[in-house]
Amino acid sequence: MNLYVYNTLSLSKELFKPLNKDSVLMYVCGITAYDFSHIGHARAYITFDIIYRYLMHLGYKVVYVRNFTDIDDKIIKKANSDNSSVEEVSSKYIEKFREDMNKLSVLNPSYEPRAMETIGEMINLIKDLIKGEHAYEINGDVFFRVGSFKDYGKLSHKNIDELIAGARIPLNEKKENLLDFALWKRSKEGEPSWDSPWGKGRPGWHIECSAMSMKFLGESIDIHGGGSDLVFPHHENEIAQSESFTGKKFVNYWIHNGFVNVNNEKMSKSLKNFITVRDVLDKHNPEAMRLFFMFTHYRSYIDFSLDGIESANRSLMRLYQSINLYDNFKSRQDDGFDLALSASDKSEENIEHYKNEFYEAMNDDFNTAQAISVIFNLIRKTNKIINDSLSRKVIMRGDLNFLDEAMLFIKKTLSEIFGILNENVKRLIESNIKDIPKVSLSEEEIKRLIKKRDILRENKEYKFADEIRNKLLEKGVVLEDTGLGTTYKTGDK
Repeated sequence: MNLYVYNTLSLSKELFKPLNKDSVLMYVCGITAYDFSHIGHARAYITFDIIYRYLMHLGYKVVYVRNFTDIDDKIIKKANSDNSSVEEVSSKYIEKFREDMNKLSVLNPSYEPRAMETIGEMINLIKDLIKGEHAYEINGDVFFRVGSFKDYGKLSHKNIDELIAGARIPLNEKKENLLDFALWKRSKEGEPSWDSPWGKGRPGWHIECSAMSMKFLGESIDIHGGGSDLVFPHHENEIAQSESFTGKKFVNYWIHNGFVNVNNEKMSKSLKNFITVRDVLDKHNPEAMRLFFMFTHYRSYIDFSLDGIESANRSLMRLYQSINLYDNFKSRQDDGFDLALSASDKSEENIEHYKNEFYEAMNDDFNTAQAISVIFNLIRKTNKIINDSLSRKVIMRGDLNFLDEAMLFIKKTLSEIFGILNENVKRLIESNIKDIPKVSLSEEEIKRLIKKRDILRENKEYKFADEIRNKLLEKGVVLEDTGLGTTYKTGDK
């Protein structure tokens, strides 16, 4: 199967063909390290973590660079307010970011450069842009000459006249053009600065990513990613300065993830709905947070709510309970459990059908929402085979083979590509029970519902049987199907 990727540059899905047949060069814009990471960051880095994982799963050698902006106006402001240094502030929040990403099972990139480590490369890049008349210096400030790059606006799909008309900032008398942007900023009192041919100063934001990308990946790369808010001006400016410098195409595939709102409102500190990754992880399973984002296509807008995270956690528990059901089933087989094995190699199910559906979804622009639905369909099928076999006291060899193949695929897929299902099954189920409020049903009511569910299962009404299981789970009751019947555990026990 071929992989198709939506390219912001062309506004269409394109066949993915890396520059080198067996390897992929990928750059993703990292955080500006001045505060704790928020759920918008979580969505972006979980998105590109899954893309990174999937490309490796397909057999590519991926060189993945995700930078840190450790010199910026916001960092300087934070350092001044905290009576600290820029280095102390950025190092603190870089470390906190790494802690958050580790909890979310976001893999480390190949390289994580900091802007302050590549000042020399930035200065050299700016010098060449001035030499090529793509940039100019005025009183220690250096600006990129937007008019020198004829394709400016090709990523955001706007022309220069439209961009000028839409600009709201007053014309800086030092600049030749309203859209010209800073490559180098003259030093101000109390700010970090470096020596340069234009005097002491510091780099502008946009030049940082171009310099770091070229240092670790070269002049042309396969994938450049980030949030949709970075399309303009940041990524537009990266293209202009990079392609003016090299004369080559900078990036083949531009990938951008959608926005995150909170309860249908834009996340903002002023609206008091600003949610950090830590706020969520203090109360919820990190894997539930990953699953929550996977339920929506990465390019789509997503509305974040605690109800949504709790729903994702219930779905996560369904996955773990199904794995637990299979593991218990297999252990009973190994222990000589009284379940006859039919000689028939036939099975109504074919694992290749589910695999094909899964890869069709993932190869269609990394459609995790569709891919995870395939996994849940497969889970429902494995649960049905196990429950039917326990009821009949017999299982066909073909079904047993299908179960083994299905569970191997599920475990490998969820762990290797989606970064979930890495917890100890029984321990997670036990801890999840403790986190659920005290059970409000009497023992008699629970047993009555279990009996009703047993009848539904005998009549193969699995959809309604699952509804009872889920309703009991919401009340803090976790069911476990065994060869001797259904047992249950509650948060009270």
